[in-house]
This record gives sequence, structure tokens and C-alpha cells, in this order.
Amino acid sequence: MIVTDNLFGDIITDLGAMIQGGMGIACGGNINPSGVSMFEPIGGSAPKYTGKNVINPLAAIFAGAMMLDSLGETEAAEAIDKAAARALKNDLKSVDAGKMGMGTKELGDLIVRYLV
Repeated sequence: MIVTDNLFGDIITDLGAMIQGGMGIACGGNINPSGVSMFEPIGGSAPKYTGKNVINPLAAIFAGAMMLDSLGETEAAEAIDKAAARALKNDLKSVDAGKMGMGTKELGDLIVRYLV
């Protein structure tokens, strides 16, 4: 955990994301212990990929799991983490956009099947 202001936090999380495997799979949480927290994929905007079904959805999925965990839904969060990790380990050729071996929708659907 690192506590810093927004500018340096953005730089540090981007660097951390690249070290751990790429911007496409990193997620983060802005935790407010006395109010609303925000969870998000770290990757930022990629308008050139809009509507092309090539973006890796794992960062958004992992961010959703982090949110569930923070809300006390630990079992659901762990199930999502395990399903996404299984897909990452066994089914993806790459985590890079357009190089995963399947589309955004197909990867999301695969993770849902792993949950059931």
C-alpha cells in the first residue's frame, strides 16, 4: 500500500502495473474509510480500440472483485479472482490487446463459465 497524492499515485500505479504484467491487467482502489471508495482498472483510455472487441477485461474484472471484497463479499471476490486467474493461466496467449487469442466478450464469458 502506498499513500500519496493523485499525481504521484498515478505515476507509481502505472509503473507498478507495467512491472506486474502490464496496464491491461492492473486494477486499483481509492479507499475512503469514512465514505465511498472507488475501484477501477488502471489502464486508462484506449479510444482506438472502441468497439473492436480486443481489450483485455481482466483489470475491470479484478477491480470488481476488489470492490466486492471491500464490501464484505469475500467469498464472491475470491471466486472471481480464482476464475480470472484460471483464465489468465490456462487460456490467454497474451495479456496484450488484440493478442489474447480471444476477444473481450469471449474472455468475459469464459470467466463467467468458470464461476458457475
